[in-house]
Amino acid sequence: MKKEGSKEGKRVKILTDKQEFEGILIKSYDIKIVLLKLSSGYNIGIEKAKIKKIQVLEKKKKEEFKPKLIKPKAGLPGIAIIVTGGTIASRLDYETGGVKALTKPEEIIAVAPKIQEIAKITTIEIPFTVMSEDITSEKWKKLAKLCERLLNKKENKGLIILHGTDTLHYTAAILSFMLQDLNKPVVLTYAQRSIDRGSSDSLLNLTCSAHAALSDIAEVMLIGHATTNDNFCFALRGTKVRKMHTSRRDTFRPINTKPIATIHEDGKIEKYSEYRKRNVGKVKANLVFDDRVSLIKFHPNSSSKIIDFYRKQGYKGLVIEATGLGHVSTEGKKSWLEAIKRAVKSGMIVCFAPQCLYGSLNPFVYSALRKLYDSGVLFLKDMLPETAYVKLGFLLGKERNKERVKELMLKNLVGEYNPRLTFGDFLV
Repeated sequence: MKKEGSKEGKRVKILTDKQEFEGILIKSYDIKIVLLKLSSGYNIGIEKAKIKKIQVLEKKKKEEFKPKLIKPKAGLPGIAIIVTGGTIASRLDYETGGVKALTKPEEIIAVAPKIQEIAKITTIEIPFTVMSEDITSEKWKKLAKLCERLLNKKENKGLIILHGTDTLHYTAAILSFMLQDLNKPVVLTYAQRSIDRGSSDSLLNLTCSAHAALSDIAEVMLIGHATTNDNFCFALRGTKVRKMHTSRRDTFRPINTKPIATIHEDGKIEKYSEYRKRNVGKVKANLVFDDRVSLIKFHPNSSSKIIDFYRKQGYKGLVIEATGLGHVSTEGKKSWLEAIKRAVKSGMIVCFAPQCLYGSLNPFVYSALRKLYDSGVLFLKDMLPETAYVKLGFLLGKERNKERVKELMLKNLVGEYNPRLTFGDFLV
């Protein structure tokens, strides 16, 4: 490879005994493998031992990303865009084989130039740029405050937020609680594959997001591929959605509910659920969150000492992913019952959310469940564990009266509960 002058970022032709491949060299972390990005956007690894020749096809060290802008039409309604990071706001770095952030407004718009045929981009704000696993409650507050300012500007008919996928459903849920008296659509969208790839989902997701941002649906909603094909997107309620696949483009699915709507690239919107409608009021961001809450999962053979740990650390709330209808061990040496009683007695709010995700908890079916209910556990019906976590942190930051917090945890505030589950809500 060194003799041929081939380095990361160069377009090459690789010859083996049986095949030849063309693409761009990407840095490989396996010394026995040459990594190549094909024109399709996919990567392929080729064993060095099988390579007969590598021919450099161009001298340019790396491909430059040159955004091509479409001049917006006159008289279009305005939408604002917030960029927080993630794959949708990234492109391939050929030297490392990973992705790096797009930082210029024109680069962001160039991801989906069709947006400028639908709406006028009034502003592109970048309050922070992180991969979604690095999101924090302080960043949630900063994001909600920015949403408040942009939503209350007359020139903006709606708002689009670009965000990484891994914790996008947490952010969608917390914004649902923080943005009080929502007046316009707040759309969160994503990409599972960067814009360099032929199979990128960013174009359809952003185009459908623009249509959603101009709709009459004044909800915090997540917009993304409804199928693996580029045919249409789902609009999903921010408190009833979850990432369900590591890499599929239709990774986000509605849980225990139907989508709010399906949205097509041409702007056609088909609605399936009730929703808050656009209004002329002012949105108010409630910028509170108590970090002394945690989300844990019960599993066979797990120790109740984890509950005692959080209690001794001064945590105010705990959401436990319980099995089945709301089970944790209540018998034998591994029982969690006494530790839960100690936590509740100390003033900690202990909630159960369904580990199964689909269906609802019910503390009155088995005697063991009744013991847990009598100990003071709040059974959160069909609320998603992630939604329960952010709701508890939000309420503990907002309310000083713990009995009031308990009351509100069991109340449907922004569609986090589905009061009537049907068979049609499973695996939508």
